[in-house]
Amino acid sequence: MPDIISYRHFIHPRTKAVLGGEARPTKVNDHRVQGKSGFARFNAKVGLMITLGVGTMICAYIFAIIALISLPSAIKSHNLTIIIAWISSNFLQLVLLPVIIVGQNIQAAASDKRAEDTYKDAEAVLHEAIEIQKHLAAQDEAITEVVDKLRGLSPSPA
Repeated sequence: MPDIISYRHFIHPRTKAVLGGEARPTKVNDHRVQGKSGFARFNAKVGLMITLGVGTMICAYIFAIIALISLPSAIKSHNLTIIIAWISSNFLQLVLLPVIIVGQNIQAAASDKRAEDTYKDAEAVLHEAIEIQKHLAAQDEAITEVVDKLRGLSPSPA
């Protein structure tokens, strides 16, 4: 008679990676220019430094002050085109750029937090699934023991 327990549990490679501590949640900083040329890494570092400097509310306030310096001359011109150009190019572009970067940094941090929480949730589900596998293995052993005992009690076919 064939074995009643024919199921064999094989651990998924991703499960092995998580259990081995090799896997972790992907975060915004993981998407830097890794493994690229020195020039690409240099450009990424310079771009990041500029972004970190410009992407502050202090920079937004400084840009607003710089833009406001030219406001009186735009108003004195009494030219609607110059006033609209001042609003769009001087004020909006200068001030909104750092404000948008600040907002994006906040969104990136929230995204990283969500990724971390999702990863922890997946780890918990993985842990529960492993516990279920252990429970099923224990039940398989108990069932096999009962079946073996029952086979010993029944008369063998002639």
